[in-house]
Amino acid sequence: MELGVSGWIVTIIAILLTGISKSGLGGALGGLAVPFMSMWISPHDAVAVVLPILIAMDLFGIRAWRGKADWSELRVLIPAAVLGILLGTLAFGVMSERMVKGALGLIAVAFALDRLLRRPGAAVAGEGRPGAWAWLCGAGAGFTSTLSHAGGPPLLIYLLGRKLPREVFVATSVFFFAVINMAKLPFYIGLGLFSRESLLMSAILLPLVPIGVRLGMALLARIPERPFYLFATAMLGLSGFKLLWDALLG
Repeated sequence: MELGVSGWIVTIIAILLTGISKSGLGGALGGLAVPFMSMWISPHDAVAVVLPILIAMDLFGIRAWRGKADWSELRVLIPAAVLGILLGTLAFGVMSERMVKGALGLIAVAFALDRLLRRPGAAVAGEGRPGAWAWLCGAGAGFTSTLSHAGGPPLLIYLLGRKLPREVFVATSVFFFAVINMAKLPFYIGLGLFSRESLLMSAILLPLVPIGVRLGMALLARIPERPFYLFATAMLGLSGFKLLWDALLG
């Protein structure tokens, strides 16, 4: 696997943005690293390189956000995500990454536009008790995360409708991805995705993890609640456009 100078620069920026996003923005931009790295190496190699880095970010995030996650939400979302991981593992190598990104991008953009243009006080999907909508979003996050670590948009679609306090919002996202990234590990091993080269590249990038996480937490502390949700929704829309762009050019 050879990234070249430009590839390493873009990858470093993407890893830093991923850490900032996971610890400060609820994972809105958490899927950037894989598509960027896939411009130089295969998507299968890219997901193998990124997973250990995501797990390291999750460990930092758990320590920072311990005791603040909403476990009533996670008790529904996590089993749904495990189902999505199983389906994603079965689809790995069968369903094209282009199809997954295109569908996910359309959903993310549509939801973000709906949230940004909706009249104040109008009903939002996901309000009320967690149920079928939580299972759908959780399974979608597990499925897309398995294929390309792009589980952020489905989870954001769900959490933005729950109107949680921003710290609870981010903490719930952190714990959710900590569980599903660890759950993906044995499936990736079973699929034979890891290699000596991928693990070496992961090790080289690991020192960026604490930097990105701390930058994200510092950013969250400076954003008031309403601008935070507007920004998270905008990032959801931008990530959707990025996924659509990848699907069209794939």
